[in-house]
Amino acid sequence: MNVVRTARRALAAASLSLALLPAAHAGQTCDAPPLGRTQVAQALDLACRIAQRLDALAAQNGTQVVLLARQGRNLDEWGLSWSHLAFAYRDDAAQAWRVVHKLNACGTAVGQLHRQGLAPFFLDDLHRYRAGLVPLAPAVQQALLPLLRDNTRAATLQHAPYSMVAHPASTRYQQSNQWALETLAMAVEPTITDRNRAQAWLRFKGYQPTVLRVNALQRLGARVGTAHIAFDDHPNADRYADRIATVTVESVFRFVQEQKLGGALEVLN
Repeated sequence: MNVVRTARRALAAASLSLALLPAAHAGQTCDAPPLGRTQVAQALDLACRIAQRLDALAAQNGTQVVLLARQGRNLDEWGLSWSHLAFAYRDDAAQAWRVVHKLNACGTAVGQLHRQGLAPFFLDDLHRYRAGLVPLAPAVQQALLPLLRDNTRAATLQHAPYSMVAHPASTRYQQSNQWALETLAMAVEPTITDRNRAQAWLRFKGYQPTVLRVNALQRLGARVGTAHIAFDDHPNADRYADRIATVTVESVFRFVQEQKLGGALEVLN
Protein backbone atom coordinates (compact mmCIF):
# COMPACT_ATOMS: atom_id res chain seq x y z
CA MET A 1 0.00 0.00 0.00
CA ASN A 2 1.18 3.53 -0.78
CA VAL A 3 2.04 5.07 2.61
CA VAL A 4 1.57 8.63 1.34
CA ARG A 5 -1.91 7.80 0.08
CA THR A 6 -2.75 6.15 3.40
CA ALA A 7 -1.55 9.20 5.31
CA ARG A 8 -3.73 11.47 3.20
CA ARG A 9 -6.72 9.29 3.84
CA ALA A 10 -5.99 9.24 7.55
CA LEU A 11 -5.96 13.04 7.40
CA ALA A 12 -9.57 13.13 6.23
CA ALA A 13 -10.72 16.37 7.84
CA ALA A 14 -13.18 16.73 10.66
CA SER A 15 -15.90 17.65 8.22
CA LEU A 16 -19.24 15.90 8.38
CA SER A 17 -19.33 16.79 12.08
CA LEU A 18 -22.64 16.06 13.74
CA ALA A 19 -21.99 19.05 16.00
CA LEU A 20 -19.55 21.91 15.64
CA LEU A 21 -18.30 22.97 19.07
CA PRO A 22 -15.25 24.93 20.14
CA ALA A 23 -12.46 23.01 21.85
CA ALA A 24 -14.26 19.71 22.30
CA HIS A 25 -12.57 17.00 24.34
CA ALA A 26 -13.49 13.73 26.01
CA GLY A 27 -14.11 14.99 29.52
CA GLN A 28 -11.26 17.51 29.72
CA THR A 29 -10.80 21.05 30.94
CA CYS A 30 -9.68 23.91 28.69
CA ASP A 31 -6.11 24.23 29.98
CA ALA A 32 -4.42 21.86 27.52
CA PRO A 33 -1.55 23.63 25.68
CA PRO A 34 -1.38 23.66 21.86
CA LEU A 35 0.11 20.51 20.37
CA GLY A 36 3.79 20.68 19.49
CA ARG A 37 5.34 19.46 16.25
CA THR A 38 6.38 16.14 17.81
CA GLN A 39 2.89 15.47 19.14
CA VAL A 40 1.32 16.23 15.77
CA ALA A 41 3.77 13.88 14.05
CA GLN A 42 3.01 11.13 16.58
CA ALA A 43 -0.73 11.56 16.10
CA LEU A 44 -0.50 11.43 12.32
CA ASP A 45 1.80 8.42 12.41
CA LEU A 46 -0.61 6.57 14.70
CA ALA A 47 -3.59 7.48 12.50
CA CYS A 48 -1.71 6.26 9.42
CA ARG A 49 -0.86 2.92 11.01
CA ILE A 50 -4.43 2.43 12.16
CA ALA A 51 -5.73 3.18 8.68
CA GLN A 52 -3.35 0.57 7.28
CA ARG A 53 -4.47 -1.99 9.86
CA LEU A 54 -8.15 -1.31 9.23
CA ASP A 55 -7.62 -1.56 5.47
CA ALA A 56 -5.91 -4.91 6.04
CA LEU A 57 -8.84 -6.17 8.12
CA ALA A 58 -11.28 -4.99 5.46
CA ALA A 59 -9.33 -6.87 2.80
CA GLN A 60 -9.00 -10.03 4.92
CA ASN A 61 -12.54 -10.45 6.18
CA GLY A 62 -14.64 -7.49 5.11
CA THR A 63 -14.39 -5.56 8.38
CA GLN A 64 -16.35 -2.32 8.20
CA VAL A 65 -16.92 -1.30 11.84
CA VAL A 66 -14.64 -1.50 14.88
CA LEU A 67 -14.52 -0.10 18.37
CA LEU A 68 -11.58 2.30 18.64
CA ALA A 69 -10.03 3.53 21.90
CA ARG A 70 -7.40 6.12 22.75
CA GLN A 71 -5.41 7.06 25.86
CA GLY A 72 -6.23 10.69 26.38
CA ARG A 73 -5.73 10.80 30.14
CA ASN A 74 -3.45 9.12 32.67
CA LEU A 75 -5.76 6.66 34.43
CA ASP A 76 -3.04 4.55 36.05
CA GLU A 77 -4.34 5.51 39.50
CA TRP A 78 -7.56 3.67 38.68
CA GLY A 79 -5.91 0.69 37.02
CA LEU A 80 -7.27 1.70 33.61
CA SER A 81 -5.56 2.23 30.26
CA TRP A 82 -8.15 3.59 27.83
CA SER A 83 -9.95 6.87 28.42
CA HIS A 84 -12.19 7.29 25.38
CA LEU A 85 -14.18 5.02 23.06
CA ALA A 86 -15.49 5.58 19.54
CA PHE A 87 -16.83 3.71 16.54
CA ALA A 88 -14.68 3.66 13.42
CA TYR A 89 -16.42 2.69 10.19
CA ARG A 90 -15.55 2.36 6.53
CA ASP A 91 -16.70 5.20 4.27
CA ASP A 92 -16.63 3.53 0.87
CA ALA A 93 -17.47 6.70 -1.04
CA ALA A 94 -14.45 8.51 0.38
CA GLN A 95 -12.30 5.37 0.54
CA ALA A 96 -11.46 6.32 4.12
CA TRP A 97 -12.32 5.49 7.72
CA ARG A 98 -14.55 7.75 9.77
CA VAL A 99 -14.90 8.02 13.52
CA VAL A 100 -18.17 8.73 15.34
CA HIS A 101 -17.93 9.57 19.02
CA LYS A 102 -19.19 11.83 21.78
CA LEU A 103 -17.12 14.74 23.07
CA ASN A 104 -17.50 17.11 25.98
CA ALA A 105 -17.12 20.81 25.14
CA CYS A 106 -14.34 21.87 27.50
CA GLY A 107 -15.38 23.99 30.44
CA THR A 108 -19.02 22.90 30.12
CA ALA A 109 -21.29 20.09 31.22
CA VAL A 110 -22.46 19.46 27.65
CA GLY A 111 -21.58 16.60 25.29
CA GLN A 112 -22.23 16.36 21.55
CA LEU A 113 -21.58 13.84 18.81
CA HIS A 114 -18.85 14.29 16.22
CA ARG A 115 -17.92 12.58 12.98
CA GLN A 116 -14.32 13.00 11.84
CA GLY A 117 -11.31 11.31 10.26
CA LEU A 118 -8.76 9.18 12.05
CA ALA A 119 -6.13 11.90 12.24
CA PRO A 120 -8.36 14.50 13.96
CA PHE A 121 -9.42 11.79 16.41
CA PHE A 122 -5.83 11.46 17.61
CA LEU A 123 -4.91 15.14 17.30
CA ASP A 124 -5.72 15.66 20.95
CA ASP A 125 -3.54 16.12 24.01
CA LEU A 126 -3.03 12.38 24.45
CA HIS A 127 -1.37 10.77 27.43
CA ARG A 128 0.08 7.98 25.28
CA TYR A 129 0.08 7.53 21.53
CA ARG A 130 -1.49 4.09 21.56
CA ALA A 131 -4.76 2.83 20.16
CA GLY A 132 -6.93 -0.16 20.95
CA LEU A 133 -9.30 -1.64 18.42
CA VAL A 134 -11.86 -4.42 18.64
CA PRO A 135 -13.37 -5.69 15.38
CA LEU A 136 -17.08 -6.28 15.89
CA ALA A 137 -18.95 -9.43 14.90
CA PRO A 138 -20.29 -9.37 11.32
CA ALA A 139 -23.94 -9.18 12.39
CA VAL A 140 -23.16 -6.30 14.76
CA GLN A 141 -21.32 -4.47 11.99
CA GLN A 142 -24.26 -4.88 9.63
CA ALA A 143 -26.59 -3.38 12.23
CA LEU A 144 -24.25 -0.52 13.15
CA LEU A 145 -23.05 0.59 9.73
CA PRO A 146 -26.27 2.24 8.45
CA LEU A 147 -26.89 3.68 11.91
CA LEU A 148 -23.47 5.33 12.09
CA ARG A 149 -23.79 6.76 8.58
CA ASP A 150 -27.10 8.45 9.47
CA ASN A 151 -26.83 11.60 11.62
CA THR A 152 -30.35 11.24 13.00
CA ARG A 153 -30.09 7.57 13.92
CA ALA A 154 -26.62 7.97 15.41
CA ALA A 155 -28.00 10.64 17.73
CA THR A 156 -31.04 8.62 18.86
CA LEU A 157 -29.63 8.01 22.35
CA GLN A 158 -27.49 11.15 22.54
CA HIS A 159 -28.12 13.07 25.78
CA ALA A 160 -26.44 16.46 26.11
CA PRO A 161 -26.05 16.80 29.94
CA TYR A 162 -22.58 15.38 30.53
CA SER A 163 -20.69 13.96 33.49
CA MET A 164 -17.39 12.13 33.10
CA VAL A 165 -18.47 9.68 35.83
CA ALA A 166 -22.13 9.34 34.79
CA HIS A 167 -23.84 6.41 36.50
CA PRO A 168 -24.53 3.57 34.03
CA ALA A 169 -28.07 3.01 35.34
CA SER A 170 -29.13 6.65 35.32
CA THR A 171 -30.32 8.87 32.49
CA ARG A 172 -29.54 12.20 34.20
CA TYR A 173 -26.16 12.49 32.48
CA GLN A 174 -24.33 10.63 29.74
CA GLN A 175 -20.59 10.33 29.20
CA SER A 176 -18.75 9.44 26.02
CA ASN A 177 -18.22 5.73 26.61
CA GLN A 178 -21.79 5.40 27.84
CA TRP A 179 -23.19 6.78 24.58
CA ALA A 180 -21.14 4.24 22.62
CA LEU A 181 -22.27 1.34 24.82
CA GLU A 182 -25.93 2.31 24.73
CA THR A 183 -25.80 2.84 20.97
CA LEU A 184 -24.19 -0.56 20.55
CA ALA A 185 -27.05 -2.06 22.57
CA MET A 186 -29.61 -0.30 20.37
CA ALA A 187 -28.00 -1.67 17.23
CA VAL A 188 -27.96 -5.23 18.58
CA GLU A 189 -31.50 -5.14 20.01
CA PRO A 190 -33.97 -3.45 17.59
CA THR A 191 -36.66 -3.01 20.28
CA ILE A 192 -34.47 -0.45 22.07
CA THR A 193 -35.71 3.05 21.34
CA ASP A 194 -34.56 5.04 24.37
CA ARG A 195 -31.86 5.08 27.05
CA ASN A 196 -34.00 3.38 29.71
CA ARG A 197 -34.51 0.35 27.47
CA ALA A 198 -30.85 0.30 26.50
CA GLN A 199 -29.76 0.28 30.13
CA ALA A 200 -32.31 -2.39 31.03
CA TRP A 201 -31.07 -4.60 28.19
CA LEU A 202 -27.45 -4.12 29.28
CA ARG A 203 -28.30 -5.14 32.86
CA PHE A 204 -30.22 -8.17 31.56
CA LYS A 205 -27.20 -9.20 29.49
CA GLY A 206 -24.91 -8.91 32.49
CA TYR A 207 -22.98 -5.73 31.72
CA GLN A 208 -20.78 -4.80 34.70
CA PRO A 209 -19.52 -1.22 35.01
CA THR A 210 -16.18 -0.31 36.53
CA VAL A 211 -16.39 0.74 40.18
CA LEU A 212 -13.93 3.48 41.12
CA ARG A 213 -12.86 4.21 44.68
CA VAL A 214 -13.37 7.95 45.05
CA ASN A 215 -13.43 9.45 48.54
CA ALA A 216 -15.39 12.49 49.71
CA LEU A 217 -12.52 14.95 49.34
CA GLN A 218 -11.79 13.77 45.81
CA ARG A 219 -15.47 14.10 44.92
CA LEU A 220 -15.68 17.57 46.40
CA GLY A 221 -12.56 18.75 44.59
CA ALA A 222 -13.74 17.32 41.30
CA ARG A 223 -17.22 18.80 41.58
CA VAL A 224 -16.03 22.26 42.59
CA GLY A 225 -13.17 22.45 40.13
CA THR A 226 -14.74 21.11 36.95
CA ALA A 227 -18.06 21.55 35.16
CA HIS A 228 -18.04 18.12 33.53
CA ILE A 229 -17.99 15.98 36.69
CA ALA A 230 -21.06 15.35 38.84
CA PHE A 231 -21.95 12.70 41.40
CA ASP A 232 -25.61 13.44 42.11
CA ASP A 233 -26.80 10.64 39.82
CA HIS A 234 -25.09 8.01 42.00
CA PRO A 235 -27.00 6.31 44.84
CA ASN A 236 -26.22 7.81 48.24
CA ALA A 237 -25.24 4.41 49.62
CA ASP A 238 -22.57 4.05 46.94
CA ARG A 239 -21.27 7.59 47.35
CA TYR A 240 -20.98 7.24 51.13
CA ALA A 241 -19.07 3.99 50.57
CA ASP A 242 -16.73 5.78 48.10
CA ARG A 243 -17.96 3.57 45.26
CA ILE A 244 -18.47 5.35 41.94
CA ALA A 245 -19.70 3.09 39.13
CA THR A 246 -19.26 4.29 35.56
CA VAL A 247 -18.78 3.06 31.99
CA THR A 248 -15.13 2.58 31.10
CA VAL A 249 -13.60 1.41 27.85
CA GLU A 250 -12.30 -1.69 29.60
CA SER A 251 -15.80 -2.60 30.82
CA VAL A 252 -17.20 -2.20 27.30
CA PHE A 253 -14.46 -4.34 25.77
CA ARG A 254 -15.08 -7.01 28.40
CA PHE A 255 -18.84 -7.00 27.76
CA VAL A 256 -18.40 -7.18 23.99
CA GLN A 257 -16.13 -10.20 24.29
CA GLU A 258 -18.30 -11.98 26.89
CA GLN A 259 -21.36 -11.55 24.68
CA LYS A 260 -19.40 -12.54 21.55
CA LEU A 261 -20.24 -9.21 19.94
CA GLY A 262 -16.64 -8.67 18.89
CA GLY A 263 -13.17 -10.13 18.76
CA ALA A 264 -10.00 -9.72 20.76
CA LEU A 265 -8.45 -6.36 21.54
CA GLU A 266 -5.60 -5.29 19.27
CA VAL A 267 -3.17 -2.67 20.59
CA LEU A 268 -1.22 -0.43 18.22
CA ASN A 269 1.72 1.45 19.70
